[in-house]
Amino acid sequence: MHNRWLLMAVLGAGVVAALRGPASGGSGKRASTLNTHPRGVKLETATFGGGCFWHVEDDFRQVEGVITTTVGFEGGSRPAPSYEEVCTNLTGHAEVVRIRFDPTRISYKELLEVFFRIHDPTTLDRQGRDVGKQYRSVIFYHSPEQKAAAEEYKAGLEKSGRFKRPVVTEIAPASTFWKAEEYHQQYYEKQRS
Repeated sequence: MHNRWLLMAVLGAGVVAALRGPASGGSGKRASTLNTHPRGVKLETATFGGGCFWHVEDDFRQVEGVITTTVGFEGGSRPAPSYEEVCTNLTGHAEVVRIRFDPTRISYKELLEVFFRIHDPTTLDRQGRDVGKQYRSVIFYHSPEQKAAAEEYKAGLEKSGRFKRPVVTEIAPASTFWKAEEYHQQYYEKQRS
């Protein structure tokens, strides 16, 4: 019994350390990720941008099989950008949500279905009143399989006639992900409590 509690404490400490980011004394803004779920399942990563990351994160946090979400910035040129810098529309970053998911509980294709349901993929560099390159519709893929799945799903949407305008969602390789400031993380949950 004691060994079981010790194992749980060690795992818990590892999770907390991983969520805090690098311990090297750097900026601490680059998010680290867990490789496995405590059940021993190898987790996978998906990254989506579809407007304000508060909304996208909140929707994905409700999805069965999504283990963690982290909001941040990706696809730009400036290292370790702040929210204010990204909002200038000069860094090239998109507001994104990096998702760690259990592929035995939800597939990447199902995540794509959620993504395309929760935002308008036909508006270039905007979602509703939010305008700027940081609000673009974008999928950052983490493997050749994710790239193929995203391209196939997007092509299927365009052929389906579901949207009256072309789907402008960018599909790009994952690059450096910069974790947004803490007050942005799980923003809506913080507002509800």
